[in-house]
Amino acid sequence: MNIYVISGPLGVGKSTVSKSLADGMNQCALIEGDLLLHVYRGENEPPWEERLRLAWLNITAVTRNLLRHELNVIIDFVVEDELQWLYDQLTDLDATIHYVVLHAEPETLAARLNQRGDAQYIQRSLFLRNKLMTSPTNKPFLLDANCKRPEELAEEIVNDAKFRITLSQKLSYDN
Repeated sequence: MNIYVISGPLGVGKSTVSKSLADGMNQCALIEGDLLLHVYRGENEPPWEERLRLAWLNITAVTRNLLRHELNVIIDFVVEDELQWLYDQLTDLDATIHYVVLHAEPETLAARLNQRGDAQYIQRSLFLRNKLMTSPTNKPFLLDANCKRPEELAEEIVNDAKFRITLSQKLSYDN
C-alpha cells in the first residue's frame, strides 16, 4: 500500500494535485488535512498548537484505518516539522510513503491566492515557502509546481523514486 503526502505552502496547488492523483488511482482515499484542522465550532476552540496536534493524530488514525482496508491514502496537508513524527507513527505498517513538497515562485503563489480571494494568506504562504524550501529534511523532496499541470505533477510523484520512503526501512533523508 502507498501513502502519498502532498505538502507545500498555501496556494501552491496541493489540493489540485492531490485530487488529480486520486483521480488516477483505482483504490484510494483522500484525506484533506484542513478539514480535520477546522472541525471545531463554538467559542472554546482549542489553541492553534492543540488543534494542529489533534489534526495530525486524526490524520494518522484515519490513514491506519484506510490502509487496513487496502486503500492507498493521499494526505493533502502542510507538513512543517511533522515528517519524522508521521513516519514514526506508521512504521509498523507495510506501506511506502511518497512525500513531496510542492513549491512555486512567490509571484505565482500571490497571484493564485489573490485569484481565489485569499490575499490575507499571502504572507503566511511566503513564510511557509521559505521554511519548507530551506529545510534540510525537505530538500530531497522538493517539486517545482510552477510550470507543470497537476496531472504531470501527480504522475511524477507516483513514478519518481526520489519521493519514496519505505516504512520498513530506517528513515533517511539522503535519498
